[in-house]
Amino acid sequence: MYRSALSPFRNLFTPLSVRYASSHPSSTYVNATHVVQPTSIPPVQEQIISTARTNVLPVYARPDNIVMSHAEGSYMTSVSGLKYLDFSAGIAVNALGHADKEFLQELIKQAGQLIHASNVYHNKHAAKLAELLVELTQKEGGLGWAPSSGSAGPGGAKVFFSNSGTEANEGALKIARMAGKKRWSAKTGQEWDTAGAKCNKYRIACFERGFHGRSMGALSVTTNKKYQAPFEPLLPGVDVGRLNDIDGVKKLITDETCAVIVEPIQGEGGVHVAEIEWLRSIRKRCDETGAVLIFDEIQGGFRWEQCGLYRTGYLWAHSQYPVDCHPDMITMAKPLANGYPIGAVLMRDSVGQYMTAGTHGTTFGGSPLACALGTHVLTRLSHSGFRENVRGTGEHLQGRLRMLPEWFPNLVGQGGVRGRGLIIGIPFLDSKSPGRLVELARERGVLLLTAGTDAVRLVPSLNVSRDDVDKAVDVIESCLGLM
Repeated sequence: MYRSALSPFRNLFTPLSVRYASSHPSSTYVNATHVVQPTSIPPVQEQIISTARTNVLPVYARPDNIVMSHAEGSYMTSVSGLKYLDFSAGIAVNALGHADKEFLQELIKQAGQLIHASNVYHNKHAAKLAELLVELTQKEGGLGWAPSSGSAGPGGAKVFFSNSGTEANEGALKIARMAGKKRWSAKTGQEWDTAGAKCNKYRIACFERGFHGRSMGALSVTTNKKYQAPFEPLLPGVDVGRLNDIDGVKKLITDETCAVIVEPIQGEGGVHVAEIEWLRSIRKRCDETGAVLIFDEIQGGFRWEQCGLYRTGYLWAHSQYPVDCHPDMITMAKPLANGYPIGAVLMRDSVGQYMTAGTHGTTFGGSPLACALGTHVLTRLSHSGFRENVRGTGEHLQGRLRMLPEWFPNLVGQGGVRGRGLIIGIPFLDSKSPGRLVELARERGVLLLTAGTDAVRLVPSLNVSRDDVDKAVDVIESCLGLM
């Protein structure tokens, strides 16, 4: 259907050992090439930054010597004319890269027909995208379905559309609260909303190093004091566990727990992967207590949590996992519309059955434009050749990074790189090193991101070429040699 889905990937399937092999780190990019001196800053850039300082709330830490002008593929260009290889992809958003021509055509086409009509009316694009999400999940695995050769037939899951990953998580927590109350009523024989009823099934379990957003509910399950402390008190009834701590699961999840929210691969927390046995123990405990299990796959393929929507090479980070560790709900956002704001919650019918007209809603979520773009992007990402390329490029990237602990033992953690596919974290021994590497790489024309307190994350566009992977790693190796 989309002929260009494979065109960037031809001739890229050479074995890793043939394409790249080295016994020592690269030093090609020792010299800085992208340092903008104060005397060389264009007047237009000074004006933009001055206007931003005067009018924009200063909640983002960002360099004052760079203003981006335009982009194409995996490269962005600043108003100073400097070209950067983008290994951040808008924080794991731009799955198809920048200025993709087919995406642009779809945007123009739909914008000329219908942009917004509100959820007072049905629109065909929301229905189509929801159907596609359910059918792909049934076929490729996730939410209780094992990978298969075809759709399991209509039904079995529902979708709620939002505008962002944070909104998706807020919606998931809200829906889980409703499910908790209904399940409490079914168990006790009492209606939760009758006078004298003491429904106590409202607690939410989350995990250390997790990141789920910055609005009040999502922030309450984002267990980082840096983010939480200024805005306390937060949502009550939140219990915090440790990733991969099987022994702590029973104590954490009780009959009072209505929801458990977890990232299969933590991104903001430093790219830590949840173990299958641990997820299985959580799934079992949720079944025992009637809690709803939520997988936040926003980043990572759909937020950071950036692990869903093919960033690992599979639809969901858990698609290939045994079904006895699958969730009841999946939240997604980032790459679904390649930069156009959209988020979604995909849930089993056993959870969605409790939601009726008026129990949740949104003005902009599920708009014709957002969903038309989401359908376009998801159709292309789900192409078998595209998926295979993500896996192959991810293996190539990890292969290139494998020697870092041996080459730089005083900098890089000996556990080696973390993550899967094209969501990779480089762990460091010193908490100052991630920021320093990001700065040095930027001065050499490569854009990286920090993750947690001890890692740098690599989340390029999913169609990044292996030549660009090699360039990025050459820069990283050169920078580490300077640290």
